[in-house]
Amino acid sequence: QVQLVESGGGSVQTGGSLRLSCVLSGSTGRSYSMGWVRHGPGKEREGVEGVATLDDYGTIKYADSVKGRFTISKDNAKNFLYLQMDNLKPEDSGTYYCAADRVRRVVTLSSIATAREVVRGQGTQVTVSS
Repeated sequence: QVQLVESGGGSVQTGGSLRLSCVLSGSTGRSYSMGWVRHGPGKEREGVEGVATLDDYGTIKYADSVKGRFTISKDNAKNFLYLQMDNLKPEDSGTYYCAADRVRRVVTLSSIATAREVVRGQGTQVTVSS
């Protein structure tokens, strides 16, 4: 049973930075395509949106809204996934979830947000004030 636990959220002002971390356990020695998804403020009923993915081949994808500002990375030895968020904007606020696809070796921003085979953590809150 794969489990994910996020940390690193908080409150910052516009232009600030945060680094989200996610530790994966229960992986039984295999690797996963992973990513970060988020719920925007007041958008919980709309579902999550994909922010960044890092698949099992090392391919990275970013949502257009975060390109050039966010960096996803992974420490395979320690089973950690990171999201470095720089130059934060108020529209980046929301609940961020770490996600792991239990099946696909190649993922998209859409699949990491919606596929049934994706496992998420409990989320960490990011608030960016203007």
